[in-house]
Amino acid sequence: MGSARPLRRGAPFSFSLPSAAAKARGERPLGDYTATIAWDRQGAVFTDNRYSRGHRWVFDGGIEVPASSSPHSVPVPLSVAEAVDPEEAFVAAVSSCHMLWFLSFAAKRGHVVDSYRDDAIGIMGRNPKGKTVVATVRLRPLVSFSGARTPTNGELDALHHEAHEACYIANSITTEVTCEPVYAESTV
Repeated sequence: MGSARPLRRGAPFSFSLPSAAAKARGERPLGDYTATIAWDRQGAVFTDNRYSRGHRWVFDGGIEVPASSSPHSVPVPLSVAEAVDPEEAFVAAVSSCHMLWFLSFAAKRGHVVDSYRDDAIGIMGRNPKGKTVVATVRLRPLVSFSGARTPTNGELDALHHEAHEACYIANSITTEVTCEPVYAESTV
């Protein structure tokens, strides 16, 4: 990556991928992903800081997701409790990426996965600079298998470890990600 220059408060800035160094090496991006985030004032005064934090996320496939700040950060009615907040989306992205890699590796090893459920949780904290962050994402996947090749608990742990190592999202963040598999009764 190129050297970063300090930003002044309010100064416009931009970043782009790949970096100049990556371009010089002939590297190309592996993919790009887009989301449109849209918010409207809807007649609120705004300067009194009593405006709705409700907004929309629109993705390239056309799906629109209602979003808002977390009610933990901004109380209802200024937040929309029924909407997805960025912290929940972050936890879901980590969990979803892990699951997709897990399913891929399980299939390659001949394990038939019938269901996968993760009651993942993100835990807020402070980083060494004192900034509020999602400090930990705890994955708690429960996987059901059928067929002749049901993995042992050790094989299940290895599949989860491999999924974690491959997950693009986990590889992109500084948040600690832990995986605490929930073992089914029939898994040995």
